[in-house]
Amino acid sequence: MATVLNLAFAGGAFSMRAIWLAVIAMQLALAYPALAQNASNNSSSAGNPISEKLPLFAGNHCETHKRPANQLFCADPELIAVGAKLASAIQERLDRIPDRLPAIEENAQWLRDRNLSCGIFGNDPIRSEDIEPIVACLSKETEERIAILRNPNFDCLAASTAAGTLICSEPSLAEAESELNRLVSELIGKLKDDEARDAAAEYARWIRDRDRRCRLAGKDNVPLTELSSSQDCLENYLKEMTAGMLAANGDPKRVFLRILSASRPNADAVDLCITRIHTANACGNFLRVRRVFDSDTQVTDQSALVTAEVEMVVLAPFAVCSPVASNCTGTCWDIRAGKPGPSQPGNRDSFGVTQRIRIEKSFAFQKTENGRWRCDLTALKPVVSGTAFSDH
Repeated sequence: MATVLNLAFAGGAFSMRAIWLAVIAMQLALAYPALAQNASNNSSSAGNPISEKLPLFAGNHCETHKRPANQLFCADPELIAVGAKLASAIQERLDRIPDRLPAIEENAQWLRDRNLSCGIFGNDPIRSEDIEPIVACLSKETEERIAILRNPNFDCLAASTAAGTLICSEPSLAEAESELNRLVSELIGKLKDDEARDAAAEYARWIRDRDRRCRLAGKDNVPLTELSSSQDCLENYLKEMTAGMLAANGDPKRVFLRILSASRPNADAVDLCITRIHTANACGNFLRVRRVFDSDTQVTDQSALVTAEVEMVVLAPFAVCSPVASNCTGTCWDIRAGKPGPSQPGNRDSFGVTQRIRIEKSFAFQKTENGRWRCDLTALKPVVSGTAFSDH
């Protein structure tokens, strides 16, 4: 896994498959420091109960891992084996869905919960007498996770959005979505690495557009009975998108990677702008856009200013004041206050996996010759306001 990470991130050249494998490695708690900006790799094995009790610790250079959970998966033969099986099960799941970032986020949340339930609390040291029961717990819960991931119904069981819940409640919708995912995955699979990444980001934007169109955005905790009015909209969307994929006749560039503009200056236009910014700055390696909604629009004949809120979730750690923070979230951060803050020399704080970031920003649009709307921003900075928080 470490070799894969080194290849994936060396020199800033990313291959699509290497990125996904690298993210999987992070999710398994095998390579957290390799993904984190400004992470320390100076953990000493002196007096470390894990290094003293597990003979593979030294040979596998497990001291380079920052967290005790990482070190256990690096040094214990049983966890190494079950970790490889989990990586395979995760990859099988990612292979069947074109929008992979929600699955990566869900897996990160499961890992955090698994570690807590097994008695691992962040970077707190593990006592020697606790290593054996903790290893047994990690192995048991990971094996159970593998079985769940390989359940054909898992994608529906894991649905955490209003649209996902509604689709999985109706077999015809679930079948239609599965067919659409298959077609989209086949098309994206024909693209080169960077193009495939950009096409996947574009498809994720379509999903957000669908949720806004069907009035499902922001209703993740609404009872199923209150979502039924959106069923026809979802059905029509799936039919429309499936027809578009079939009309491509196997050519992905007939539906992806086109220069796009918006019909109106609204949340859809903002989402299109954000997707382009995140693609240009490789933000998808660190963040997933969860939701976009507009709060104010000022329009003239040839220009518009749309104020919108954007919610993102962290998929891989990054420094609170870094190019990722500036270009992808629009600001540096005071993570302790959960607010935007100025750069502080020597500050080594970083965002953790599954933390959420919400920003408010005004997006400027110009009307094109064909009457559509386009923004030419290359980064999200500056923002009007922002909040960083965690669900737990």
